[in-house]
Amino acid sequence: MASTAIPTSTSVVESAVIRAPLSHVWHYIKLQDFSKFWSAVNKSEYVKGASEETDIVKWAFTDGTVLEVKQEEHSTLNHFITYSVITSQPALTYTSAVSTIRCYAVTSGDAEGSTFVEWSGNFSSDADAGVIQDAKFKRREALADLAKAALKK
Repeated sequence: MASTAIPTSTSVVESAVIRAPLSHVWHYIKLQDFSKFWSAVNKSEYVKGASEETDIVKWAFTDGTVLEVKQEEHSTLNHFITYSVITSQPALTYTSAVSTIRCYAVTSGDAEGSTFVEWSGNFSSDADAGVIQDAKFKRREALADLAKAALKK
């Protein structure tokens, strides 16, 4: 009997134009500060003593999920951060995920003075269509929350 799994892309990209300057938006793009803008995250804090070589942050979500994420790359010059999920309670249904948030200043046109934000995610090949859809909607919700926070700054 054939498998019932639906073939799907294992990546997702969501983006938004946030009507706030890059400096206001970039201020929030620190793993330990996600709870300051993302309504789905109750608490975000460093995991003390986890690693001498990189930052590990614990995100406690409102639904009870707890993720530990590792900062893989961060650039204050190019305004991006890349992180991976290293642990999850409850356990993930896929092997791995690496995400990047990039921010760009909008320098001309109707949105001049705004910030273009792109949040991508690349998942292991065992991630199913439900995982990708969930990631899409979570990113959209988080970008909307980020816009609200940046506009208050």
